[in-house]
Amino acid sequence: MIRYHSRMTTAISTEQIKTIVHEELADLVSIRHDLHAHPELGYEERRTSEIVRRELDKAGVSYVADLAGGTGVLAHLPGEADRAIALRADMDALPILEENDVEYRSTIDGVMHACGHDGHTTVLIGTARVLARLARMSALPRPVTFIFQPAEEGGAGGQRMVEEGCLDGSRIGPAVENAFGLHGWPRLPLGVVATRPGVLLAAADSFDLTIHGKGSHAAWPHMGCDPIVAAAAIVGAFQSIVTRSVDPLDSVVISVTQLQAGNTYNVIPGTAKLAGTVRSLTPEVRDLLRQRMQTIADGIAQAHRCTAELDYHDGYPPTVNDPEAVSIFRTVSIEAIGPDHVHEMQRPVMGGEDFAFYGQVVPACFFVLGLVPAGVDDPPDLHQPKFNFNDDAIPLGIELFCRLALRE
Repeated sequence: MIRYHSRMTTAISTEQIKTIVHEELADLVSIRHDLHAHPELGYEERRTSEIVRRELDKAGVSYVADLAGGTGVLAHLPGEADRAIALRADMDALPILEENDVEYRSTIDGVMHACGHDGHTTVLIGTARVLARLARMSALPRPVTFIFQPAEEGGAGGQRMVEEGCLDGSRIGPAVENAFGLHGWPRLPLGVVATRPGVLLAAADSFDLTIHGKGSHAAWPHMGCDPIVAAAAIVGAFQSIVTRSVDPLDSVVISVTQLQAGNTYNVIPGTAKLAGTVRSLTPEVRDLLRQRMQTIADGIAQAHRCTAELDYHDGYPPTVNDPEAVSIFRTVSIEAIGPDHVHEMQRPVMGGEDFAFYGQVVPACFFVLGLVPAGVDDPPDLHQPKFNFNDDAIPLGIELFCRLALRE
């Protein structure tokens, strides 16, 4: 176990951080490739969790495991302040068939790291390694809490980690003062980071809508009540909510992503099912969308002699960055890479993130880390079968996490 100094004995320089990151990098890239080759879906990240625990043991970093359904890990390094900084990584993969032709491509058919969580996990492992080595030289200015969470992709693993005490000091270390997280970003150049105060990412809800009609022979449609026609009308009418019920300056997305009905050519089925996602940025608009979707579904279904059953699922809340936490991040990042490489995101992004749950409890900042190498004009985007986290972004992710933890 690491022996920590009781007070700061030497200043930790930028070159010390960079040197240690460089020394650790080759092994960290191997870890990232191993994680990429063995992706695991939400709440199934048993192997990934074992690797995290193995690396924390090697670094001499204390932790508690088996959180949030059994795979979450919460680690801790002591520091001089009364409250900790939290650094977070998500660990789960997606049910997507990988199309990358790399030696470390997914070995699990139909599952891959298409959102870069293998990179995020590696960055946080690397950060724990670097800070543990620095702690042997001089005491850290503040305690550091490392959150390795499961099930970001729709499973709300972040919410469960919060509910199980990852921020309040009840599990390990003191209570958290503020939290930071990152996401690899295939829309920014390598070496560039970006964020914004206030709403950064949208609330991400989902819905299932069942239209109940009356089946009939397809040659005699007047003898039935066609739920497919009603469903088709509802799909189009839902877009009128975006264009006619919401202020044009408010960002909203309603995407119907599934339509299921019938199983043969000459039978009108008795039911049709729609499903999709709803994105918004404010509680008021979120409530309005739910109400208008119900009203439209009921009215159109009735007009077609059918009935509608809407099951609206509240998902992740908006990810809201605390202005002071953003200011801390910007100051640290500008000192590290210069103002030209620290961008302000002009608008929120309509994707969702369960980092939002941390920001509901403590001041938090979520930022994006550029992945696109020079000369690449059309990189694969997140959740696409050819997406692959860029190993060259790992050092900057680690350095910024370390600088956030070490700031005076």
